[in-house]
Formats: sequence, structure tokens, C-alpha cells
Amino acid sequence: MEVLDLARWQFGITTVYHFLMVPLTIGLSVLVAGMQTAWVRTGDERYYRMTRFWGKLLLVNFAMGVVTGIVQEFQFGMNWSAYSRFVGDVFGAPLAMEGLVAFFVESTFLGLWIFGWDRLPKRVHLACAWAFSLATVASAYFILAANSWMQHPVGAEFVDGKPTMTSIWAVLTNSTALAAIPHTIAGAFAVAASFLVGIACWHLWRKRRTDDADRRVWRSSVKLGAWTGAVAFAVLAITGDVQGKLMFEQQPMKMAAAEALCHTEQPASFSILAVGDVADADCENVKTFNVPALLSFLAHGDFSTEVKGIEQLVGEYQERYGTNYPDDPALGELAGKPVDYVPSLPVTYWGFRIMIGFGALSAAIGLAALWLTRGDRIPDSRWFPRLALAGIALPFIANSAGWIFTEMGRQPFVVVPNPTGVDGVWMYTATAVSELTTGEVWTSLIALTSVYAVLAAVEVFLIVRYVRGGVEAALPPGDGPRGSGGPDGPDGPDGKRGSDDALAFAY
Repeated sequence: MEVLDLARWQFGITTVYHFLMVPLTIGLSVLVAGMQTAWVRTGDERYYRMTRFWGKLLLVNFAMGVVTGIVQEFQFGMNWSAYSRFVGDVFGAPLAMEGLVAFFVESTFLGLWIFGWDRLPKRVHLACAWAFSLATVASAYFILAANSWMQHPVGAEFVDGKPTMTSIWAVLTNSTALAAIPHTIAGAFAVAASFLVGIACWHLWRKRRTDDADRRVWRSSVKLGAWTGAVAFAVLAITGDVQGKLMFEQQPMKMAAAEALCHTEQPASFSILAVGDVADADCENVKTFNVPALLSFLAHGDFSTEVKGIEQLVGEYQERYGTNYPDDPALGELAGKPVDYVPSLPVTYWGFRIMIGFGALSAAIGLAALWLTRGDRIPDSRWFPRLALAGIALPFIANSAGWIFTEMGRQPFVVVPNPTGVDGVWMYTATAVSELTTGEVWTSLIALTSVYAVLAAVEVFLIVRYVRGGVEAALPPGDGPRGSGGPDGPDGPDGKRGSDDALAFAY
């Protein structure tokens, strides 16, 4: 394998792994802050126990996300130094804002939230939870602004062979970013929602023949997760439609690849499924099941718009950006070779459908959980908790498939040309890689993948351990009204200092 292929594999593995933690942290942090708000406002112990249980799982996930996320930015200097030199003046600004502003606030208030249960007034402690959760959203905003600039460069001019930023405001308000941010945040809520529904349904089924007080915790968690998932999917559908229309204007090849649309159509049909080898760019051996004119509507809001196919777009790209790579020895086997402007069609076509299909299934499972637990019902059948637990994986897969589609659909560009932007502000992926040997990249790829495998095992072990332990495993010893601490005062009803949460209860 060439250095380019290995570098892309390494970045893909580490990024997808890291992104498994990111949406759960974003969505769950806001939901946990909401649970704590309900406890502060009502004094209902159910919400306190919900906050403690789901907050414990949030902390495990956040810790792993930090560890794996640190590697991401280092990779720009490891395997993609040519890219870093080219875009550093623009790309570095939102990344610096994410690290110095959002992550600083995030980590500071998370620390106050963790250690402030018995030290801060109840409402101040709640404010820390909201500061942390909103900082995670802000962090996502800056990262998405940087990524969106790669998808649609704005706010820059071409000076001395590289882009120079002219407006940070244009970068932060990029139309691609403004569409990607609500879509990604909604995806994060979908992940957190399925996490709540799956785990809570399993515990609720376990408690079906008892009158355990924690049944109220699990029932409330199911309802919160199911309604959150339903709303998140609706937002995903709306923002996805906006993104589709932007993709039609900004990255027409990605749209054609998402549909395996080999030839220009007017009106263009939307392909539901394809039978045959979608990797065949001339579509001779592919049969698709289509909805007439729907792709035209998704692209432009009407049922008559022409959507260009791969065959026509290849000619346009060659005319505008050239037919061959530079004859540079640093490009290895690609030096002087023709540029393949068609991304991997199986990845883009099926990734797009996995994203939509698995997201819809996740929302459907949440609605089914609402129906099956209406009133005070708890199904006796084992299929109910098993389906809910299995459903946890669906939005994770959908999110990952969406990102893989987004990133691989822009190939062969690492910085995609803006059709109406400044000439020269674009970059081939092949020219972005560092000058390394295959042995060096193999070493880092194997090392990082091995470390990530160990971290995955640790996270799964901790999550399973705390999930199996239920609410009691997430509470400090002696906590709650039934222990030494509780709502009677900071020293508990017997006059002795209780749990580390006694002060928060008494405030």
C-alpha cells in the first residue's frame, strides 16, 4: 500500500472511533443537564437518581473521547503536513477557538460539576452542568466550521500559493457549516436517545414484576429518550434536505455519487435500492428501484430540475481542474497519472442509505418503546429489551456512515473547490500527505489501532459494569433519602454528615 492509502486508513480509523464518543457526549450532556434541572425545580428524587446514573455513563464516555480526540489534531502534523502548511492560516483559527475557548470551558465546568456536589450551592452546581453541556455544543460548532471550510472554502483569498483568511466571520457562518451544525447536533441527540431507550427498557423489563422505586427512573428515561429520538429524527430530515440542496450547488459530484447517477437526468429519479455493481461508473450492470423526480426535488425544491450525472461531471472537472496529477515524485505512483474524479461509489451510495435507514429504524424503536410502555405497561416478552438494546447501535452506525459518506464523497479533494469561490483554493488529497515511508505510517497505524482497541475494551467494560449495577452503583455510598444523607439536611436526619451529595440535597 502507498503512503497515501495508509495515511487515509489511519485517519479514517481514528476519526470514526473518536466520533463514536462525540455524539453520545454532546447529546447525553444536554439531557443530563435537563434531568438535573428537573430535580432542582421539583425536588423529585427520581430526577436526581437519573442525573447520577446517566451522568456516570457520560463521564466514562467523555474521558475516552478526550483521550482519543487528542490524537486527531496531532495527525495533521504527522501524516498530513503538506495539508497543514497549505490551509493552516484558515483551518487553524477555528481549531484554536475550539481548544482555547470551548474545550477550556467544557473541561473546567465538568470538573466543577464532578467535584461540586457537596461543595457548591444546588443552583450553581446546576449552572456548571449547563455550562459544560453547552460548551460541548460550542466545541462541535468550531470543529464543524473547520470541516465545512474544507467542504466549501469561503472567507479566503489565494496569496503566495496558499489560502489566506480574509474573514473569520465568513468561515464561522459558512452556509455549509450552518446546515451541518444542526444536522450533527440532531444526530447526537438521536444517539443519546437510543442509549437511554435501550438501557432503560432493559432495566424496566428486569423490574417488571417488582414495585422497585427505580422503575420510575427507567420509565421516565424511556419516555425522555423516545421523544428526544423522534424529535431528533424530524430535525435530521429537515436539515438533511437543506444539506442536499447545498450539495447540489457546491459538490455536484458527491450528489451524483450518492445516487450512483451515471448519466444526467431531467427530471432526476431518487434511487431507493440498487441491484448490481454500483462501482461500475457507466451503470451498465446496475438496476435501481427509483422514485420518479424525487431527486430533482431534493436537489432544488422542484420536480423538473436537471441533475448532472457522473459522466458529464467528470468532463467538467477535467476541464476546470486538470486531467492529470502534477508530475511530482512526492506523489509516488500517482505522479503524472490521470485524476479519478469519481469517489468510491459503493461507499457513497450505500453509506447514504445506511445513514437514512438506520436513523429511521432507531426513531421507530423509540416510538415502539413509547407504545409498549404506555400507561403502566411493561411487556413480558424478551424481544422487547433485546430489540431496544440492539437499537442502541443503530444511530451510532448511521452517524458513522454519514461522516464516511461526507468525507469520502469529496474525493479526490481534501479541500473541495468552491464553484463560485477563489481560484486555487482547493487541494488534492494525494498532494496533502506528508513525505513519509510506508514503514513509518504502518508503525503509527498499527500502534494507534492497537491502543484504540484496548481503550474500546476498557470503555465497554466500564459502561457494561455501571449499566448492570443500575442506579445504586452510580450513587455514592449511603446516598439518598434511604441512606445517611438526604433532604433533611447536610448532615442527614441523624445529625451526622452523610454522602457527598447531602449539601446539594439540603440547599
